[in-house]
Amino acid sequence: MSTAQASEPPKVDEVEAALAYQDGDAAATIMTLLSDLRHLRLQLALTEGAMSRGMTRGWIPSV
Repeated sequence: MSTAQASEPPKVDEVEAALAYQDGDAAATIMTLLSDLRHLRLQLALTEGAMSRGMTRGWIPSV
């Protein structure tokens, strides 16, 4: 085994990991992901309201 192979993180199938988190229940997995999406969009909206343009040199967060 070379050092390049030893330092690579193991590859994870994200879809399988998300399904495994909900014990294989696809509907529950989708609901969890949608809930996470709503939370992150709220966080983005709060950040947009609290952040000045000067802080990011003109960049404005958007959905």
